[in-house]
Amino acid sequence: MEVKLVARTLELIELFAQVRRPLPLTELAQGLGAPMSSCLALVRTLVARGYLYEVRRRGGYYPTAKLHALSAQILTGDPWLEQVRPRLVALRDAADETVMLGKIQDGHVLYVDVVEAAQPVRYTAKPGAHRPLHTSAVAKAILARLPPAERDSALAEADYTRYTDRTLTSREALQAEVERVAEQGWAENVGESVADLTGLAVALDLGGEWYALCMAGPTPRLRERREAHLLGLQAAADAIRQEREG
Repeated sequence: MEVKLVARTLELIELFAQVRRPLPLTELAQGLGAPMSSCLALVRTLVARGYLYEVRRRGGYYPTAKLHALSAQILTGDPWLEQVRPRLVALRDAADETVMLGKIQDGHVLYVDVVEAAQPVRYTAKPGAHRPLHTSAVAKAILARLPPAERDSALAEADYTRYTDRTLTSREALQAEVERVAEQGWAENVGESVADLTGLAVALDLGGEWYALCMAGPTPRLRERREAHLLGLQAAADAIRQEREG
């Protein structure tokens, strides 16, 4: 259940990230779908706290660098990203495909971090994005490592919406796929969420919690180098595990 004021504040930040220009109060209210009075109160609070400033009189509002500075400070205290991100970057550079660190949370896959490829045609995602459980290579890789009770609970939360003709639309189908993943040690999503998109993933234990390293991109490119990509993902997972144990 969302808290309305918190959700609106986050939507305001996301709106600025999308448009990347100062916005007058009227445009802010339209973009948020909020009454002018509510938007004015929110803006005044953020201005008073130093998160927004008025670029010039009637010239609109824009975020200050305070949010960026706080975000940078927060990231330096993350228990995993400082360790994992260099591996994500190395994987991206070696393959020139988008690479993610993901986990299962609240019935969805959450991308904790994303390093996008530089290619014009690539898989695009942002940290914090959610993806459906039943169409994700990340979810399959993790589900294959969970104890039966946790796995059953997660399978029960999936909504099994059909996105393509390859989507697994039943609990039984996903269960069978997860069992196959457990045997082979890696997971794959070929056109199950988006046609012509493939994801490859391997599970990674971080502090007793299962995450997954995932690479995604156009199916023809990933199919051509699938074995090399899987070796790279597994090598990165092994290196992260060894660094933690060392």
